[in-house]
Amino acid sequence: MKAPVRSLIAQLALVAVGALTIATASAEEVVLVAPNAPPPVRYEAVPVPRDGYIWEKGHWRWEHGQYVWERGHWEVVRVGLHWVPGHWAPRGPNWVWVTGHWA
Repeated sequence: MKAPVRSLIAQLALVAVGALTIATASAEEVVLVAPNAPPPVRYEAVPVPRDGYIWEKGHWRWEHGQYVWERGHWEVVRVGLHWVPGHWAPRGPNWVWVTGHWA
């Protein structure tokens, strides 16, 4: 096997085993890829509703090769739009974080 092919295979293996952060076309948007499904969602008490805000529930984030719990937080309501919650989605053998956003 030629050295460039072995190098490519080694790089692909690292992606499958670890996490990969890829910058997308937008400098602000980052795609997080994890090699396995996140743990079950933790129970968090939802605070009393606040005018002008929507509650984004807590979720697992991928950091330094492991899942870390991120507590829920308030998002300012954007009139005329609805909140699409962030979530993990399977992509082939990996999992991708889809950031919560207004649509």
